[in-house]
Amino acid sequence: MKAKIQNLIIESLKELNEELEIEALINPNENTKLYGINGVLDSLALVTLITDLEEKISEEFGKDITLADEKAMSQRISPFRSVETLTNYIAKLLEEEKNE
Repeated sequence: MKAKIQNLIIESLKELNEELEIEALINPNENTKLYGINGVLDSLALVTLITDLEEKISEEFGKDITLADEKAMSQRISPFRSVETLTNYIAKLLEEEKNE
């Protein structure tokens, strides 16, 4: 499941880069820094990425999750820091959805 999530994130980043033309997003990978220290996205680009991902996750997994909520913002380490941290956070949310 994590590989599928990571692919969705990378696909979304590539689509976002078609608009933004950020060199670091030409070939994003799990280590790509997204937001915060050394991150390549500003807050507007992050919001765009989040909405795109929520839509893709809904289509791919049939689950409606919210990525930018109190839970995400209260994390000691931001889930939006890198592709890897975002992948892990989404996987955790999907797992929690499944168990409810």
